[in-house]
Amino acid sequence: MTGAKKPTTRPRTTKSKPEPAPCQTCKGSGEVSRTVRVGRRQRPVGQQTGLCLACLGSGEALTD
Repeated sequence: MTGAKKPTTRPRTTKSKPEPAPCQTCKGSGEVSRTVRVGRRQRPVGQQTGLCLACLGSGEALTD
């Protein structure tokens, strides 16, 4: 018996997913700043950060 040759197996590489693009609204941070206004004349007194509504805080752009 000369023996049958086994087919050589190659190690499989997993395909990496492409990096999602950063959200354009929050520039990838997941937070946005808004000016806080108070008083009758609505004068600005500072800024307040909040959750980005475009990406819901993930910092990644939607693929739709």
